[in-house]
Amino acid sequence: MNLFQRILKAFYPWRMKLSERTGLGKQASLNKQDAAPPVSFYQLQATAANGKPFAFESLRGKYVLLVNTASNCGYTGQYADLQQLYNLHKGKLEILGFPANDFAGQEPGSDESISQFCQVNFGVSFPLMRKAGVKGANRQAVYQWLTSPGQNGWNSQTPSWNFCKYLVTPDGCLEGFYSSAVSPLSEEIAGKLAY
Repeated sequence: MNLFQRILKAFYPWRMKLSERTGLGKQASLNKQDAAPPVSFYQLQATAANGKPFAFESLRGKYVLLVNTASNCGYTGQYADLQQLYNLHKGKLEILGFPANDFAGQEPGSDESISQFCQVNFGVSFPLMRKAGVKGANRQAVYQWLTSPGQNGWNSQTPSWNFCKYLVTPDGCLEGFYSSAVSPLSEEIAGKLAY
């Protein structure tokens, strides 16, 4: 972790406290109509950081939290929160990290260096996918599904910054979109996973 990344990591708790107290940057969109996806979530696949195919069929019956990530962002400390959530709900929840360099060039590293950074500095053990776009014309197929009502049934919200989160239910429906300022450990997300 370089000096800039250490400063960002130290600043992260303050940033989240400010958002919690003021609501600044917090946004959520929910599937209030219980819209079913016209295209099955389970037919999707991505490429893992190690280059192997990752079939979403293996996620059936679990909650899935999909997060676009970056190593040089003010929200990078959220990796620790994501790992904590993953540890708390192992077996019931899968978290998939999607490194992307779409916002201010905050993810310049290779797949290998990103994986090493996450494991060494935050103990990340949930799956990371190969770095690819999450917005615009070049967004990968998973993010096309997450942001196209014709595929997911209702949502068109694209990531507004790094560490936006999409929660998919155990039956493959997109439950909600949560902006970067919504902590993975918040009631909005973690509360949905309570037994």
